[in-house]
Amino acid sequence: MERLDRFMARANAAYYATHDPYRDFTTSPEISQVFGEILGLWAAVVWEQLGRPEPVLLVEAGPGRGTLMADALRAIGRVAPAFRAALRLHLIETSHRLRALQAERLPGATWHDGLDTLPNLPVLLLANEFLDVLPIRQFVRRGAQWFERYVEEGRFLEWAVRPPPLAAGDWGEGAEGIAIFELNESALAVGQSLGSHLSTRPGAALFLDYGPEHSACGDSLQALGNGRPTDPLTSPGSSDLTAHVDFAAFAAAAHAAGVAIYGPLAQGLFLTRLGLFQRTDRLARTQPPAQAAALIESARRLAEPDRMGRLFKALALCSPACPTPPGFEA
Repeated sequence: MERLDRFMARANAAYYATHDPYRDFTTSPEISQVFGEILGLWAAVVWEQLGRPEPVLLVEAGPGRGTLMADALRAIGRVAPAFRAALRLHLIETSHRLRALQAERLPGATWHDGLDTLPNLPVLLLANEFLDVLPIRQFVRRGAQWFERYVEEGRFLEWAVRPPPLAAGDWGEGAEGIAIFELNESALAVGQSLGSHLSTRPGAALFLDYGPEHSACGDSLQALGNGRPTDPLTSPGSSDLTAHVDFAAFAAAAHAAGVAIYGPLAQGLFLTRLGLFQRTDRLARTQPPAQAAALIESARRLAEPDRMGRLFKALALCSPACPTPPGFEA
């Protein structure tokens, strides 16, 4: 028997060490090259806003196959060569299998298991679907009593907790008096660590992930295996386990450490403001009709509210002196 967050961490470590996750799901950088390009140019503009610090760390947390960063660096090299010369590429990745794939596309990168080993330099960090795979704890309230969830042999067990994680009525009564509260201590630690780093040196961090704008009760634990939803508790290591990001709690942890917060903002609005459709249209005009239609469809998939545009959010953490970053203007 083990606590849910420890079960989730162990299962995901095994999954990413032995599976190709892109056979089970597709992320935004794999949907459209424009996604990575405009995020790279977002970093270039923020670098200018920060006074062009040199050297500067360009960091990606959870870089997957390296697609996002490869697209970002291509755009940066074409449009912002001074930023390209100033940046030093660092990647946060624990999977040795994925590191090998990233090395093929991103020669010269430096890898880290976590944020704590990054050099003490100005930093610009990009993270797409990074927070959602960090392990969560779950607490179930039945009446006025809270219980924490554990996992044993493919089923949940619940143990009473004192003191409770929340007062009995903090998030409402839930269905029939039952509520589920999810706590992502790893995500809060990331927010606190980045907040401390950015509060004392120039920089910014951009997160794109899925979840509600405001904290809310609910069971969001889910799994994908063999390209379809599956039971998160069975066959650990054979599926990708994720949960919705609590953007409000994450932002509060970072803000308490001294940074400015922008967002969360719907991904569709954010990408549209950065020029997703203009760049896609220009790229489509250079392609045969079938490829042009596919490019436009990919942009719509990223931005339309009933697809990825509303559920996915953008959130930026910025050092106190940084002006409002692109896409987050009032």
